[in-house]
Amino acid sequence: MIGLEEVYSLAGLFFAVIAAASVTDRANPKRWLNTSFWGLYAASFLFGGEIGDFGNGVLVLGLVALASIGLGIGQPATTSAEERQALARRFGNRLFVPALLIPVVTVLGTLILKYFIIAGAPLFDPAQTTPISLAIGAVLALVLARAMLRQKITAALQEGRRLMDMIGWAALLPQMLAALGGIFALAGVGRIVGDLASLAIPSDSPLAAVMAYTVGMAAFTAIMGNAFAAFPVMTAGIGLPLIVMRYGGDPTIMSAIGMLSGFCGTLSTPMAANFNIVPVALLNLSDRYAVIKAQLPTAAILLFVNTVLMYVLVFRF
Repeated sequence: MIGLEEVYSLAGLFFAVIAAASVTDRANPKRWLNTSFWGLYAASFLFGGEIGDFGNGVLVLGLVALASIGLGIGQPATTSAEERQALARRFGNRLFVPALLIPVVTVLGTLILKYFIIAGAPLFDPAQTTPISLAIGAVLALVLARAMLRQKITAALQEGRRLMDMIGWAALLPQMLAALGGIFALAGVGRIVGDLASLAIPSDSPLAAVMAYTVGMAAFTAIMGNAFAAFPVMTAGIGLPLIVMRYGGDPTIMSAIGMLSGFCGTLSTPMAANFNIVPVALLNLSDRYAVIKAQLPTAAILLFVNTVLMYVLVFRF
């Protein structure tokens, strides 16, 4: 059965290639730091299940130490700026087709992969169809881009390395912050949030509970920098005890719309550096908060819509 292990192995191989390519990039004065950093990150995906909690902890400390020294930016052997401009003029908006293929395949795979049965057993882990579909979508997008653009497969890998060098350690933030959210939940932060919410929310107001959950998800995400970090805390503190247990809400609808509400906070915070600060550096914008300012109106509208949707749907099914 294909599950998360295969997805992790695919990601690990990608970062292993980045590490190996960094070794030969003599234009990067910190090439050995980059090699070590991405090599350790690859090892976390490839061997994380075998080295145990202590080994993974040491590996994370190694990543932190290397990131604190500072990574360098190399000069990957990929297409030139002139070649990219020529391809852009030739293909126009069709260049977005491979990228758009990824979400399409992810959604379709999430819906249909669980029905692939061989010899009475599922071919894909039914509990992990979304990340599996995402990995399949990424591979298919790479194949389609290769067929469209007629570039060497190494060009795609080198472009991936260029992007990782530009983003640097911030590429690890979503994974790190999601783990931090789990730690907060185990430490009982969710229970404390729930106790405070119970004192502030009227006992006969499902709307107040929904608003506390959606707005709380956005606010806690803005503080933490990642909706995955906010989700276990807010769900344990408000979502499950109030919306689900007290008022009988649907946990699936609550969770889905709750995550979308959290992403409204992601659009609004510099803590989400990989989304909101790194693009400013990549685009050489003079205002470091330009991306956040452009996203704030959208975030506010989406948060309002998510709150209304949850109140209308979560108690109806």
